[in-house]
Amino acid sequence: MTWEAVPRHSRHLAAGVLLGLAAIISGCDRSPGDTVEVKTPVAASTPGLITLSAEESARIGLVVQPASRTDFRTYRDFPAILQPNERAMADITTLVRGRVVDVYADLGQQVEANALLAILYSSDLGLAQSAYLKSRAKLHVAEQAYARAKFLLQEQVIGEAEAQRRQAELLSMQAESHEARDHLKLLGMSDGEFRRLDKSRDIRSHVPIVAPFAGRIIGRNLTRGEVVETTEKLFVVADLSEVWVRANIPEKDIPFVHSIHASGGRQAEVRINAYPRETFKATITYVGDVLDPATRTMQLRLELPNPEGRLKPEMFATIRLFSESQPDRLAVPEAALQRDQNRTFVFVQRNVTEYEVREVHVGESNGTHSTILGGLTEGEPVVTHGAFILKSEFLKKQV
Repeated sequence: MTWEAVPRHSRHLAAGVLLGLAAIISGCDRSPGDTVEVKTPVAASTPGLITLSAEESARIGLVVQPASRTDFRTYRDFPAILQPNERAMADITTLVRGRVVDVYADLGQQVEANALLAILYSSDLGLAQSAYLKSRAKLHVAEQAYARAKFLLQEQVIGEAEAQRRQAELLSMQAESHEARDHLKLLGMSDGEFRRLDKSRDIRSHVPIVAPFAGRIIGRNLTRGEVVETTEKLFVVADLSEVWVRANIPEKDIPFVHSIHASGGRQAEVRINAYPRETFKATITYVGDVLDPATRTMQLRLELPNPEGRLKPEMFATIRLFSESQPDRLAVPEAALQRDQNRTFVFVQRNVTEYEVREVHVGESNGTHSTILGGLTEGEPVVTHGAFILKSEFLKKQV
């Protein structure tokens, strides 16, 4: 059969088979040195290395700083509470039982020293003044009787026994007068009141309640008409131009307090919850000598000026105490540290476009910087701003 006699589709199939055989034969005849151009995929980037162009780094605001050594200090924050200065605070009570006649001071009012706060009516005070006047009158009679007895004894009108009897009566009246005077002093009578009573013989049963010093009324516990006892607290007056800050320091953190004394300082930072953007300076005035056996804490007291009266007793606060300085410590900013699962790492700049992921061993932190114990050497350029964006690229690359 001739080639022309073969059907058209059979001729096409045979031509394809012959071309395939020719390709196989030609491949077998190629020498080992001959190469074949094959289009391969682009190789993946190096693991642990992030590549960014200079334009991309500038756009996201990357900041690179060399790791350096510094004098490192850490701190601890302790909860505290504001209280009135107890040296400028007074609980005002009455020394005699009485009924409230008038009240002149209200809660929150600013008062001056010796300002009248209230008036009580006390029958006990009236009776005590009456007893005092009676004793003074009896004393006067006894003094005159003894003076006459001494004269009559000299004139031998009376015997010595009568003179001694009258002397004994005088001594008894003197003791009774002293007792009545002391009783009035216990009830709050002043020397001026005694002079007035001795001169006018006028009994006054009203008891004035006055402020011992200038301050603010922070407590009031009486109303007009009620009967008050000597054990009741009528007013609380406090000078709030300076307040106390009290805290309890756990036993394990006591070295932070001692480090302040070791450095010769007495100042500490105080932050008030009501004013979160402000930092106040307070002076340490008391460090506890013993621990509370139940809580294992030590008392700490600071004095904080309050000239504007913005600080109120019972406000919540925080005391920040710093440790002793640790010289020559390798530290990086907190923003440079990135964490993923149980790893902590930084990004070290290899060149203008490459950043290496470097796992580090971190020590103490003071809120702004952390010490580096391993994985990084001094002077290496570390990304301190924008590291979180590099971390996101790194995690996407791992996925």
